[in-house]
Amino acid sequence: MTKRWVTRPEGSNWGDWGEDDQRGRMNLVTPERRLRAIEHVKEGLCFCLSMPLELPGGNAVNPKRFPPKFGPVFHPPGSKTFYYNHIWDKVEPGCMDVSSDECVTLYSQYSTQWDSFAHVGSLFDADGDGTREPVYYNGYRPDVDIRGPDDPAGMGAGKLGVENMALSCMQGRGVLVDFHRHFGDERVAVNYDLLMDIFAKDDIRVEEGDFFVFHTGWDDMILAMGGEPDAEKLHSSCAVLDGFDDRILQWISDSGVVALISDNMAVEDPKGYGETEGGCSRLPIHRHCLFRLGVHLGEIWYLSELAEALYKRDRRHFLLTAPPLRLTGAVGSPATPVATI
Repeated sequence: MTKRWVTRPEGSNWGDWGEDDQRGRMNLVTPERRLRAIEHVKEGLCFCLSMPLELPGGNAVNPKRFPPKFGPVFHPPGSKTFYYNHIWDKVEPGCMDVSSDECVTLYSQYSTQWDSFAHVGSLFDADGDGTREPVYYNGYRPDVDIRGPDDPAGMGAGKLGVENMALSCMQGRGVLVDFHRHFGDERVAVNYDLLMDIFAKDDIRVEEGDFFVFHTGWDDMILAMGGEPDAEKLHSSCAVLDGFDDRILQWISDSGVVALISDNMAVEDPKGYGETEGGCSRLPIHRHCLFRLGVHLGEIWYLSELAEALYKRDRRHFLLTAPPLRLTGAVGSPATPVATI
């Protein structure tokens, strides 16, 4: 028994790193594992793995989220009012300074992003009293630990927020699998058998503590649409992991990976519901990773240049550095990840 839960989900790692743990499997990324990741840096070449944060564009891909919006910054009374992309030329007589300032309204999970453990929970009988209640990773609770907009104390993740990811630095060994090279733009739900077949063909080895990264071609498709996305085409194109294959979920458990990262919208297919391990779900991989295992998810990353560079060199591994914003209480965050080979 702990402070927050009596029973934990079957196959979960709740409490394995202490009853107050908020880092999940990032606890597996030790200094020794980071040193091993650095061994994969052979040429010192860096790749930006972020999409332009104004893409996909509009809100057709996800109606809940909108692109960044720039706005003015107003200076206090007594100073000259100053707007984004404007200048003032004489704050004091003879002053030659020129500057710009802005504010940005930013949806934290619009473009290249990380999901924290406060992003997705589940209904689960953590109290052992026969009644399922909403709960997040390691037994943290909504309204107590993750507060909504009507909370008198203000909304935000008091626990499990992205600041925990920032403090863990999100750096280690990345392993890239190029689904696009195998399936092209075809919409394929990659089940366990397909995944193992690709591993065998491409000689891919995944170890405990790795960041599992897969390229599908969504990134180039979004870029080609130039900020006017065809949502129907995107949602019917390129590979996704099959979260309704229990063997995929078991592989995630057994592999010891600390994150699943893709260039697509959700790692898995976000359309439709089904029965899976733990009951009905729309996003079974999200539930399995964020709620049960403490495995982070990265979405809408830009991976095509890195995938091509690794393919030309017959390599699979790289050093990944991908901290989120250290934004206390956020449930997700934009990221500007860097791969070094």
